[in-house]
Amino acid sequence: MEQAEKKKSGMTKGILWIVLLMVAVIQIFPLVWLVDFSLASSNELFTSGLLIIPKTIQWGNYVKAFVDGHFLLYLKNSILINGLAVILVVIISIMAAFACYRMRWKLSGFVKMLLLMGLMIPIHATLLPNYKIYSMLGLTDTIWALLLPYVAFSLPQALFLMTSFMESIPVELEEAAVMDGCGIYRIIFQIITPMLKSSIATVAIMTFLNNWNEFMMASTYLNSPKWKTLPFSVLEFTGQYSSNYAVQFAVMALTAAPAVLVYILLNKHITKGVAMGAVKG
Repeated sequence: MEQAEKKKSGMTKGILWIVLLMVAVIQIFPLVWLVDFSLASSNELFTSGLLIIPKTIQWGNYVKAFVDGHFLLYLKNSILINGLAVILVVIISIMAAFACYRMRWKLSGFVKMLLLMGLMIPIHATLLPNYKIYSMLGLTDTIWALLLPYVAFSLPQALFLMTSFMESIPVELEEAAVMDGCGIYRIIFQIITPMLKSSIATVAIMTFLNNWNEFMMASTYLNSPKWKTLPFSVLEFTGQYSSNYAVQFAVMALTAAPAVLVYILLNKHITKGVAMGAVKG
C-alpha cells in the first residue's frame, strides 16, 4: 500500500515537473528568439524555422544599436527617472502606510481607501488630462512630466504592500519609543523602516519594473531627446533601419536587458515579498 502511494506521488511530481518545464520554456522562448534573431543577418531572418543558426554571429548589430540608438543617453535618463520614482514611492508609501494604519484620525480609513482606489485607474486613462495640465504649468518636456505619474500610479500598490507588512510590527515598539521621547519621524525612519526591508525591496523592484518599459506617456509628454527614455531607442530604429530587422532586434534586446537582469538577480526578493504581503494582508 505504501509503495503504491509512493509510486503515485512520484508520478504526480513527475507530471508537475513536466508541466512546469513546459510553462518555463514557453515563457523564456520569446527572449531566446529575440537574442537569436539579433545575432543573425537580415537575409537570414526570412526562414521557415522558429530559430536561426547564424552562419556568422553579427555582433555589429549590437554596435549599430548601441551607437546609432543613443543608447547611453536614453539608458541614463531611464535609470535617473526610475531611480527617483523608486525613492519617492518608497518614502511616501512608508509615511502614508504609517499615517493610515498606525495613527488615529477620523479620515484615515477614507484616505487609505481613496489611495487604494488608484489600483483601478489605468495609467494611460489620464494621458490627455495630464497633458492639458502639464501644458498649462509648463511641465511638458521635463523630467517632472514622467516622474509625477510614475510615482502617483505606483503608490497604491506600494501602500497596499507596506500596510500589509506594517500589520506584523508590534505596536508596543512604538509605544516604548514614545515613552523614551522619540518623535514621529524618528519612530518611522529609525524603528519602523528597518523592519520593512522585505517590503521595501519588493516595492522598489516592482516600481522599477513597472515603469521601465513605459512608452506611451514618454512619447506624449516628451519632444526633445534630453529626457527621452530607453524605449525611444527602439522607435528611432524603425525609421532609420526599417529594412534592417536584425539591428532592430538588437535594439530591443538591449532595451530589455536591464529589466531582465534586475528580475533575474532579485527574483527571490520579489517572490518572497509578494508572498509575505499576501499572507499578512
